[in-house]
Amino acid sequence: MSHADPTRPVLDIWCELQCPDCRTALEDLRALRARYGDTLELRLRHFPLERHRHAYAAAQAAEEAAEQGKAWPYVEAVLERTEELGRRGEQLLVEVAGELGLDAEEMDTALIDGRHTLIVDADQAEGRAIGVTGTPTYVIDGERLDGGKSQEGLRARIEAIADRLLERRG
Repeated sequence: MSHADPTRPVLDIWCELQCPDCRTALEDLRALRARYGDTLELRLRHFPLERHRHAYAAAQAAEEAAEQGKAWPYVEAVLERTEELGRRGEQLLVEVAGELGLDAEEMDTALIDGRHTLIVDADQAEGRAIGVTGTPTYVIDGERLDGGKSQEGLRARIEAIADRLLERRG
């Protein structure tokens, strides 16, 4: 979704927007953003799972939302409605865009023309290459933390690594 800023640590979040576990992880992501602000870059990486039929379109929609300047608000809004996404698919993705003041017509066009498929495919391929098997999975300072089975203790582990990285830079 964004290019890494070499002056700050990056937390890659391998996620998919139809995943109930990723919705649960929102609380941790909000807490991390509140604690670190701009000193830690939270970077969404796409890992749509085959069992969720609208996950691939949702990943493309998130990229379009990023292009329109509202990546995280869009991601959070869609994650809050994972069950509804399962029922309504692309209709919901376009509707959420409109609710957030994005160009819903452009969102619809992006989903039709597939302009963001290469980004989604590249993220998914990279995730597979580094051993991501489920979502959410976090990577910080080269360490992969799998939240697909249990998210217990993950935020504390991420904070410990982020604190260490920021201390080194400070």
